[in-house]
Amino acid sequence: MNKLFFRILVLLMSLSLIGIILVQVYWFNSSFKNNDDQFKYHVTQVIGNVADKLEKQELYSFAYKANEMKDSTGKTPKKEDLLQVLFVQRNKKTNKTIIYSNTLTSEDYDISNSLFNKKFSSERFKNFSSKRVTEVYNNNNSIDNNALGQSIIPDLTIEKSGSLDILNKVQQEITIKDVADALPLEERISKQKLLILLKKELEEYGVKTKFEFGVYSNGIATKIKSDGFHFDNDASYHVPIYTNNEGNSKYELFVTFPHKKKFLLSELLSITILSIIFTLIIIVAYTSALNQLLRQKHISEIKTDFINNMTHEFKTPIATINLALDAIKNPKIIEDKEKVFRYLQMIRDENKRMHAQVENVLRISKLEKRELDITKESTLIHDIIDDAIEHVNLILEDRQGTIVKHFNAARTTCLINEVHFTNVLVNILENAIKYSPDIPEIEIFTENVKDMILIKVKDNGLGMSKIAQKRVFEKFYREHTGDLHNVKGHGLGLAYVKRIVEDHNGQVYVESEKGKGSTFIIKIPLIN
Repeated sequence: MNKLFFRILVLLMSLSLIGIILVQVYWFNSSFKNNDDQFKYHVTQVIGNVADKLEKQELYSFAYKANEMKDSTGKTPKKEDLLQVLFVQRNKKTNKTIIYSNTLTSEDYDISNSLFNKKFSSERFKNFSSKRVTEVYNNNNSIDNNALGQSIIPDLTIEKSGSLDILNKVQQEITIKDVADALPLEERISKQKLLILLKKELEEYGVKTKFEFGVYSNGIATKIKSDGFHFDNDASYHVPIYTNNEGNSKYELFVTFPHKKKFLLSELLSITILSIIFTLIIIVAYTSALNQLLRQKHISEIKTDFINNMTHEFKTPIATINLALDAIKNPKIIEDKEKVFRYLQMIRDENKRMHAQVENVLRISKLEKRELDITKESTLIHDIIDDAIEHVNLILEDRQGTIVKHFNAARTTCLINEVHFTNVLVNILENAIKYSPDIPEIEIFTENVKDMILIKVKDNGLGMSKIAQKRVFEKFYREHTGDLHNVKGHGLGLAYVKRIVEDHNGQVYVESEKGKGSTFIIKIPLIN
């Protein structure tokens, strides 16, 4: 995969994920703000309705008492004409005259002393009524003759009378507001009554969360408040109550919601949880896809490295075989049997070397497909170790190296496959020799730990970094060896080691330090 294309793809995926998350955050903030605005609107409506109901209930209460008093006095009210309006219209062509009169009358029941205290004894609850008369004169001369003292009878008389409800109501409200404004707040409203009103109104508007309330008088808290009321600028709402006839009020009703944010969030809870779940799914999918891309990129690089190494591994033996064959064809060489046998041995050795590389690749492939037949038998581990040492003895002698055995394990019988387990130890020993820049010095330890046997192979080689220790058993992985270019291989040996050991219900790991050698440790269960 092209590196530039890969980087652009990762960048686009990352930007898309960040964009999705930012959109989710923006949506959540917008929804929360909309809910907050709606909450504010509903609460404002509620406390406005409560303020109106408080005034109406107070007016109704006073008016009801006043009307009861009127009915119970049994007195004839004092009547007084307050105003008379006359209207005259004449038609000169028809000699028709219309005279309209409207007389405003008040009835005073004098009940103030019975209803209110002495301070308001001068106040009166009055009823207002009107008498309306329309007279029609068809002959204007009759009106003029009135000046001579003669009695004039209208041709048509229409009389109407009745109570002025609107005027009564206005006069009553004005009087009650003036009277009530002088009363202490505790006589006008109770804490329980205010609580019931607020609760009912809030439930009707769907505001189902805990609330506290309090009434302030000129900025000072009164006794009319709930037990847990505390003013909170962000969660408190207020409205004036009990306005007087001039439109002013000395009282303000405050309602606060201590769990406002929790309530607003609860309304978004279900959709928010779904949004978070889907966002997490996208993040997981993105992470998985990115890991797969990185893995594919890494595998691609490893395979390229593997092909290069394999090519190099085959190139040298092929070149050696070609040189040996060319030498044998030389008439001078073909007569020398000793040289012919030496060249034939070289061809055989190089052929075996190529065959071994191919076998490694095939073994790993079969292991991954679970096609490798691994039959296990009861075997002594120390015998397997000795066989492995024998396999690498020639290579070791060529490097003038040594292997020192420390067989401390008393129990060594395990259920293993001799061929594959021998290959495991041979691979580890070959690595110990291969990665030792100086004369190889190898030590092999065995010991018993509970029902396990530990095999430790320690070398004085290059050692490896912490990163290499974590990845050394991965297929195709090879750590760079710096200026040491004579180290061949393609990273299949230790991958094979790990798979075989795990198939024997064992464990393999490495302890190493750069420049101080490595120790490979194998744990295999014993036969009880």
